[in-house]
Amino acid sequence: MLFDETSICACSFCREINGELSCSLPQAAFTVVLVSSGLVSITAGDHSAVLSAGEFFLCAGTAVNLAPDVNCHILAAGFCGSAADTAAKGLLSPLVGDCKVCPMTAALLAELSARLKNGSSGLSSLCYQILCETANADASAPRLSPLVSQAVLAIRQNYAGLYGVEELSAQLGVSKSHLVRVFSAEMGVGPGQYLTSVRLEAAKVLLTRRDYPLEVVATLSGFSGANYLCKVFKKNTGITPTEYRAQFAGGIRGGALNDLEAALYT
Repeated sequence: MLFDETSICACSFCREINGELSCSLPQAAFTVVLVSSGLVSITAGDHSAVLSAGEFFLCAGTAVNLAPDVNCHILAAGFCGSAADTAAKGLLSPLVGDCKVCPMTAALLAELSARLKNGSSGLSSLCYQILCETANADASAPRLSPLVSQAVLAIRQNYAGLYGVEELSAQLGVSKSHLVRVFSAEMGVGPGQYLTSVRLEAAKVLLTRRDYPLEVVATLSGFSGANYLCKVFKKNTGITPTEYRAQFAGGIRGGALNDLEAALYT
């Protein structure tokens, strides 16, 4: 062998993520996260962003934390090697981009994921293609302003303990009316409605993956009680939490407690 092609470009990790409450990606020289459906909050070092379907996130040399909504589908991959190092040097800060600028990224990541699952080897050229495809990513601009990104991140990180929009606006150092106006313009819904939707996502996951009583589900997902959870749940889904659990109880049961569960119920 004249040279090791993996020294030029190789895959450090590749993950397909479907609607998990939160998860982490390991540090890599260059990381690509692509959202094909739903909405996800992302933190990488001191940087935070919110991505919707059709957007991707690039960062270099840092671990990434994801907080997807329950219907979110994500493809993520990390790369190493000299080509990844070169790409990282050109990325001055984490970047959110529109997939229209890099239209082949989704297909290439999907192919990488499938080939890794099949145990394929010799993936360096495919990894290099992905890096080349994202080379013009800085031609697109972030969709959300820093204020709205921070608001979404704060909601997703503390939906169970957040009192309401008044507390959120105080945390962010702006008036409630300003936050509502800017948030609604960029997200299409107000921060209160978005907070409720995040709590419903959490409740759905708990209902299908745990056997907790409704009162516990309500507490862990930020509702004031089981009765209020049932009222909001049926208004938004057309069925009760009990009916939802009966229909979708095929989710993964048990497993490690998340941080909030561990704090309250261990």
